[in-house]
Formats: sequence, C-alpha cells, structure tokens
Amino acid sequence: MKRFLFFLYGIICYLVFFVTFLYAIGFVGNYFVPKTIDSGFQGGTSAVLIVNILLLSLFAIQHSVMARQGFKRWWTKIVPKEVERSTYVLFSSIALIVLFYFWRPMSGIIWDAQSTALAPLLMVLYFFGWFVVLTGTYLINHFNLFGLQQVYLSLKKQELSHPKFVTPLYYKFVRHPLMLGFIIAFWAAPVMTVGHLLFSLATTGYILIAIQLEERDLVSFHGEEYKRYQKKVSQIIPMPPKKHDM
Repeated sequence: MKRFLFFLYGIICYLVFFVTFLYAIGFVGNYFVPKTIDSGFQGGTSAVLIVNILLLSLFAIQHSVMARQGFKRWWTKIVPKEVERSTYVLFSSIALIVLFYFWRPMSGIIWDAQSTALAPLLMVLYFFGWFVVLTGTYLINHFNLFGLQQVYLSLKKQELSHPKFVTPLYYKFVRHPLMLGFIIAFWAAPVMTVGHLLFSLATTGYILIAIQLEERDLVSFHGEEYKRYQKKVSQIIPMPPKKHDM
C-alpha cells in the first residue's frame, strides 16, 4: 500500500507539473491563459517591482536549494527517498503557480515588433525554445527528471540505478540545451514590456548561476567523464564540438 501511495503521489505531482508547464508557455508569451506576464490585474499598483522580484527570488531559492546534494541528504531523512524528486517537482510547480497568481504586470513598452516582419520569426523562436526544453528532457530521461521513474520502480520493488551519462542530439552541441531553450523563449517577445524585461533578465541571470551549481554536481557524479565533456562541448552557446577525446 505504501508503494502504491508513493506511485499515486508521483503521478499527481507530475500532472501538477505538466499543467504548470503548459500554463507557463501561455503566461510568458501572453497566449491563451487568463493571467499572463502582461495582463491581469493583481493586488494593486504599489511596490510592483519589489513584489515581482520577491516572486522571482522565491522560485530561484526553492529551485536551487532543493536541488543541492547537501539539502537532499537532510531532506530524505524527513521525506522518503522514493518521492524526493516528485516532492521537488511539486514544490517547484507551487512556486511557479504563486508567481503566476501574484505577478503584477509592468506595462511600459521596451520594444514592439508586432507590426514588423520580425513578429512571425519571434513567435516561431518562442515556441521553438519551449520545444527544445520539452524534447531535451526526453533525451536525457524525462520520467526520471520529474520523479515518475522513481515511484514506478518503487512500486515494482526495483532499485533505482544512477542515471548514465549520455550526450544525445542537442547535448552534442551545448551542455545545457534545456536552459538555452528557456532563454530563447523568454527573450523571443514581439512586445517586450518592462515586466517581461524584468522577468527575462532575472531568469537569465538565475540560469547562468544555476548552471555553475549544476555543473559542480555533475562533476561529482560523473568525474573525469564530465570534465572531458566540458572541454569538448560549449556550456550554453551551441557550437561545433571541439576535437578532444571523450
């Protein structure tokens, strides 16, 4: 029964994540959803900048702290190891939902390319960025990344092995294609408002810092194999691989 409840919990966490992910596409791009980065009044006009920075900081702190190995060692003394990843995914989704709900639009226009030939290109780039993010997760084991594999193996009474180091498709040209996809999506805006610019600057800065923390963990996991990969493949800007032996 415990294993079944873990499995059910993992599915619920995943579904919450996936709905949140789809909403994020609409939120950042001002598509389809009722509350977006540039629309939907929320909670007055005072301290708008401070509120939005606090919301971005909440997500960044949660996302980074809970991903660190030291925190995980402490956290799994409280939360069963089988659902640690699902819980991380759930908390990340909740942090995003809070951001979506309380975000306060800042409507000043930085640029407006809606009436130019750039508009269709920017829209294509926007959805291409999200496509890279989603497909990139499947290339490296989507279900492990979002906790489903862990709870499924627990249900089957099988041990979870450490993910193997692989470099499929995008990963042959850039070490962090998911992060690159986010950056493309966040900046490919036909209309860039002050609020969208704040969001893009803050998230890009966070991504560049988070990459450094993640790479430390990856080196500790994969050792020399990952160090050779670092020498061969660019971190965030896609480039042809350097000629080094892997």
